[in-house]
Amino acid sequence: MTFEQSWIEYDYNPFIVFNENGKIISLNAEAQFLLGIANPNELFELAKTYASISFGFKTTFVQLEYGRYKFFGITVGYEDEEQIGIKLYQAPSFKLDAKKPDGQLTNIYTILDLCISSNSINSTINFTKTYDPTIPEIILESNSVIKLLNKIYAYFSQSEAVDTKVFYRVGEHIKFDGKKYSIFSIEIAGDAINSAKEAELKAVAENYNIYLDMSKSAVTINIPMITS
Repeated sequence: MTFEQSWIEYDYNPFIVFNENGKIISLNAEAQFLLGIANPNELFELAKTYASISFGFKTTFVQLEYGRYKFFGITVGYEDEEQIGIKLYQAPSFKLDAKKPDGQLTNIYTILDLCISSNSINSTINFTKTYDPTIPEIILESNSVIKLLNKIYAYFSQSEAVDTKVFYRVGEHIKFDGKKYSIFSIEIAGDAINSAKEAELKAVAENYNIYLDMSKSAVTINIPMITS
C-alpha cells in the first residue's frame, strides 16, 4: 500500500469508489462502518446527483445524516464513465477544544440506572435500555453528568417510551495532552419532546462543557474513555 493509499484508508471521512453500475470497487475503513448503516445504492445515487456536469471533481456543502453519522459536505469525482468516487466529510461529534475531564472513576451504568429510576417515579413512560458491557469505569465529574442526564430525561418527559443506549464509537477518538482516547456515547431517544426544556438543557450542557448531539428524536452525549 502506497503512502497515498494509506492516507485514504485511515482517513476519518468515508471514501467510496463505484463502477458505472453502482457496485463498490474500493472503500476505506471508515466507509465500511458507514455501510453498516447506509444503503450503498443510496450513496451511489447521491454521488451521481452531486457529480459535476463534465469530468472532474465537485465539492458541495450539504447536510446529511445516516444513523449516528452526520456530514456537512461531499466531494464527488470521476474521470471517465466507468467509475465514480465520493468522499463524505464528517461533522465533529465532540468539541475540538474540549478540556480533559476531571473527576473520579465512575460506573456509567450505575449513574444511568439512578437517573432512570428517579425519572420513572410517578411516570407512565416505558423506559428501556441497551448497554454495551465492555465500557469500563471512566473518569468524569459524576454530579455534572447526573444533572445533565436528568435534564435530557425531562426533555423527553412527554414521551410514551424512552430508550437509553450506551455504545462504543468505533474508529472515533479525541486527544488530550497528546494522548488519544476512545469515545463512547450515551444516546437517549423518545417519541415526543418537551420543547420548553430545550433551552435549559442546552444551557446546562454548555455550562458543564459537554457537547450534545441533538436530533428530532434523540440526544447523544459523547464521552472519552479516560480510565486513569
